[in-house]
Amino acid sequence: MRTRTATALVPALMLALLTTGPVALPASAAATPVRSSVTAAEDPLLAALKAVPGLTVVSESQPTGYRYFILSYTQPIDHRNPKKGTFQQRLSLLHRDTAAPVVLYTSGYGMSTNPSRTEPTRLLDGNQVSVEHRFFTPSRPAPANWRDLDIWQEASDEHRIVEALKTVYTGKWIQTGASKGGMTSVYHRRFYPGDVDGVVAYVAPNDRVNPADREYDDFFAHVGDAACRTALKNVQIQALKRRDRLVPRLKAYAADNGYTFTRTLGTADRSFEMTVLDAPWAFWQYSTAADCAEVPTATATDDEIYQWLDQVASFAFYTDQGLEYYTPYYYQAATQLGWPELKFAHLRGLLRYPGLYQANSSIPAELRSRHDPRPMLDVDHWVRKQSSRMMFIYGENDPWSAERFTPTKKDSYLYVAPGANHGANVAGLNEADRLAATATLRRWAGVSGVTALQRNAQASVPDDDMLEPRRPS
Repeated sequence: MRTRTATALVPALMLALLTTGPVALPASAAATPVRSSVTAAEDPLLAALKAVPGLTVVSESQPTGYRYFILSYTQPIDHRNPKKGTFQQRLSLLHRDTAAPVVLYTSGYGMSTNPSRTEPTRLLDGNQVSVEHRFFTPSRPAPANWRDLDIWQEASDEHRIVEALKTVYTGKWIQTGASKGGMTSVYHRRFYPGDVDGVVAYVAPNDRVNPADREYDDFFAHVGDAACRTALKNVQIQALKRRDRLVPRLKAYAADNGYTFTRTLGTADRSFEMTVLDAPWAFWQYSTAADCAEVPTATATDDEIYQWLDQVASFAFYTDQGLEYYTPYYYQAATQLGWPELKFAHLRGLLRYPGLYQANSSIPAELRSRHDPRPMLDVDHWVRKQSSRMMFIYGENDPWSAERFTPTKKDSYLYVAPGANHGANVAGLNEADRLAATATLRRWAGVSGVTALQRNAQASVPDDDMLEPRRPS
């Protein structure tokens, strides 16, 4: 999934990452403790953190109103067989008060080392524990056995973190995440339903039967107005008809910037086709109907079409270098999570690579594997029949919101933000839904709304929309 900033882009076959982006620590830093002249007796919080078995305090800073820690936690590589060894999982702690609620947040990707607050953290005026997903560096076992990357193993990582930090924090726990982070929150709830007191999952897709992705095609058949839908189809057609002129431009761009294609998509031509296929999805995910006027027409120049595709879908992403960081996501999508399978009926006769638009295309050949449909069917059934205290926030115009989770009526809720794209949140709901969702969240967390709102006016830590930055094009 992708989101907009002024300079960067990530495409639609990839789910959402943290706004501030990953800042990697050296591998050795993950287990290097912070040195402090303050004794444990003088600093009860630091003493409590250091007393947690397997937890290392790597660094600390103090933004106004908070303390912010980078931490490292020793995890089993395989929770079913701890004898296989351990690895260091990176996490951060935005601390306000040990009695305040704790928001457990994962982007489903890497972790930023800069402090920020998710929407639930802000609404609750709580603490926040942010977890880097296993296999995103530096939280990757060495050597890496990719069979140890699945939804249960990550849920078990988070379960151990919650158990460990409940010895420090006495408040209620709420889990949250957006897109892939929202999915990860759902999986944790499914396997360890007693860990947290409620879940707020934003724009979390539910690919319960991967080949049966009718909802995605239905979405593109109805989103926006007919003129805009036609314009987006036509720009794809024009780009593919001009392939012989546009692909050489992509090759030159790749050569100038040191980009290659051999490890993943294979050739510049395949990369070009993937980018063209991705463009309408990317457009609706983070644009609005007002942007339809910018879609190039059939009379547009080659340069106008190339530049529009690059701005919307990013030629830089579908290169070996652009995809490398996201290999763990694509591996998970190929093996368990699923991916959008669109028909592209309007492009028949213009496509050269049937089946290109899938997760396996974006990872090295040695990691490609068959999709196992059982985990998503299991999670979908559990959410529909057994879940409780779960809240789902979706965007009306977000493609990833086309296939949604359906929770039970056991204190669980689904809200759709009118006209919203992949950045949908509680603040974007209609007034009645916004008030209801906020009240539910605060009730789950056991806090008064007045206290949270009063203190949030003084907060200095920036808000986090929980979505990944657009990477440079």
